[in-house]
Amino acid sequence: MAVTFLSFGEGLFAQQDAQYTQYMYNTVSVNPAYAGSRGHISAAALYRAQWVGLSGAPTTQTLNVHSPIGYQGVGLGASIVRDRIGPTAEDNFDVDFSYTLYTSSEGRLSFGLKASLNLLDVRFSELNQFTTDPILENNVDNRLSPNFGAGIYYHNENFYAGLSIPRFLETSHFDGESLSTASEQMNFYFITGYVWDLNSYLKFKPTLLTKVVQGAPLQVDLSANFMLSEKFILGAAYRWDAAVSGMLGFNIADKILIGMAYDRETTELGNATFNDGSFEIIFRYDFISTKGSLKSPRFF
Repeated sequence: MAVTFLSFGEGLFAQQDAQYTQYMYNTVSVNPAYAGSRGHISAAALYRAQWVGLSGAPTTQTLNVHSPIGYQGVGLGASIVRDRIGPTAEDNFDVDFSYTLYTSSEGRLSFGLKASLNLLDVRFSELNQFTTDPILENNVDNRLSPNFGAGIYYHNENFYAGLSIPRFLETSHFDGESLSTASEQMNFYFITGYVWDLNSYLKFKPTLLTKVVQGAPLQVDLSANFMLSEKFILGAAYRWDAAVSGMLGFNIADKILIGMAYDRETTELGNATFNDGSFEIIFRYDFISTKGSLKSPRFF
C-alpha cells in the first residue's frame, strides 16, 4: 500500500512505498541488489487489496522480472508497480542493476542501483467537496518524476540480509503557492532471514523486514514459514502494532510459486464493519532449463 497524505495550507507531507506481506518473495521491489541473485530469469506478479470493503481503499499491482546476464556477476531487472487509493493513481517504472562479489564458495555480496520514474494522477474532481476551492478544480495529470535508489544484499545457502533505499530524492509532486507539496520521503529497508533444515522433509524460515520513514511510525514485519517436502508452504506474520497475517504457498515443478496471504488489522480499524481485511496473491515463475546445481526450490 502506498499512502499519500494531501493537505492544503502549510504543513509537511510524506509518501510511503508499497507495502507487502509476502515481501520475502518480492525482494527485488525494495532492494535492487537482489536482481539476478536467483541465478536464472525470474518473473513475479503480485496483487494486493487493502481493507477490502472500504470504498477507495488501496490496491497494489506489481510485475517484475530479473536475471543474471552474460557478464560475470552482473544482474539486471525491471518492474512496474501500480498503486491506487481513492482519487490517486501512481505508477512506478523501475530498472535495477546489480554486481555480485563471491565472498566464499557459497557466500555472495551484491551491490545494486535502481533508476525509476513515477507517474502520478490525482482526480480532485472525484472528491466530495464541501467548500469551493479553485485549487481543486484542476486535476494532476501524468506528473512525471525521476528518482534513483541503491541497496546491498548478502546471501548464502541458508541466510540472507539486505539494506536498501529504493528512492533517494524527496521529489515534490505538486506546484503552487496555495497547495502544499507532497514529497517522496526516503524509505530505509532492512531485510533478513534464515532457513533451517529441521529434517529431510521440513524447512523452517523466520524472516524480518524493518522499514523506517521520516514522519511515519517504525514498521516491523516478523514472519515464520514452514516448507514441507519442497512443495507446501504454511506461515504466519505479525506487523508491529498493525496486523496479523496468515500465508499459504505451493511450489509447482520447481519453477512456479503461488502464494496467498490474508491480513487482519489489530488496530481499531480491524473492528470496523466495512473492513474485511487485506488480501494478497503472488505468482512467480523461474525459467529453469535444467536443475544443474540447483538443489531444491529457493526458499528466498
